[in-house]
Amino acid sequence: MLMVLAALGLSSPLAAQQGANSKPAPSTGDSSAFRGGTTGDYNLRIEQLARETKAPESSSSLRDYQIGPEDLLEISVLEAPDLNRSVRVTDDGAISLALLGSIQVSGLSTRELQAVLEDRLRHTYMKDPQVSVFVQEMRSHPVSVFGAVEKPGVYQIRYAKTLVEILSMAQGLAVDAGDTVIVVRHPGDPTNPALAALSGSKPTLASATRPAEIAVSDPGPSGLAADETSGAESISIHLKDLLDSGNPHSNVLVYPGDQVKVARAGIVYVVGQVRKPGGFVLKTNENISVLQAIALAEGMTPNSKGKEARIILAGGTNGPPKEVPINLDKIMAGKAPDPLLKPNDVLFVPNSGGKEALHVIEQSTAGIVGALGGAAIYRW
Repeated sequence: MLMVLAALGLSSPLAAQQGANSKPAPSTGDSSAFRGGTTGDYNLRIEQLARETKAPESSSSLRDYQIGPEDLLEISVLEAPDLNRSVRVTDDGAISLALLGSIQVSGLSTRELQAVLEDRLRHTYMKDPQVSVFVQEMRSHPVSVFGAVEKPGVYQIRYAKTLVEILSMAQGLAVDAGDTVIVVRHPGDPTNPALAALSGSKPTLASATRPAEIAVSDPGPSGLAADETSGAESISIHLKDLLDSGNPHSNVLVYPGDQVKVARAGIVYVVGQVRKPGGFVLKTNENISVLQAIALAEGMTPNSKGKEARIILAGGTNGPPKEVPINLDKIMAGKAPDPLLKPNDVLFVPNSGGKEALHVIEQSTAGIVGALGGAAIYRW
């Protein structure tokens, strides 16, 4: 494997990963556009913005949390420890308490529920009850994050968060992330009073007035469509606009019940005798040619042997990768067609004295794609 990596012009996966993440994140004090670089650079930028551009939170945000089904509540009554308990909200939004029976709680804030419980106790068993309600476990305020992120899943949020905060919760972008993030915003689920209550009174940030492209029932570049019958909105945001220090307006608010999808893009690898070997993320729905790939890799080295270059085509689910010999010298001279590269293709440029290295590659073609897992991934 080390021989294969050396022949490809790549370092070990660990070293390459460290190299991809070692650059400092751009300063927000710089008003110039975010220049990007590797996936590691993008993720450092996401972490930085998540710390610096949090959604505004009022001092009572936690107390104003809207209770919903499956939430776990901790209820305490001062000077009546026998009434203290943890109780799970049922699917239909109710809780059941000793002495008080069933109480509908979905859509209420914790403060409102405290008032309801105090009122019931005051009219039945206690003169001046003091009740506290704490949300011990959230289950009713989900944001679904999927697509090309490091940790897709369902995340619970107490209140609206900025888009970069949500991406940070999902541990940033995966290496095959495309150039588009899509937020699917639902106006509220009528079967969920907690989400319905939020949807009727969503706050607006000065920096989140939806200047990004909004399209109802527009599948967008990811193929994710909004449902016109439910009133869902699909907001398509360009990643570089989102991470640009000069364009905070793309950092929209994400509310409970929303979905966030990072579109996937293909990666083309250029390895061997080029000045910047690695993977290059394709633009959405776009292929690049061999000459474009060589340009992204900053050209061939003086030791390259272009006439013996190879395109290693990614194998399908059942077949191994295939090799296609190409003559780069003729392509660069305009004497041969410039073929297109597709996602996961590998362009290999051998050494002019690299017969032995080429032999290693030929014997190990099936393992090349796996070996490329340690390559730095560049975004252009």
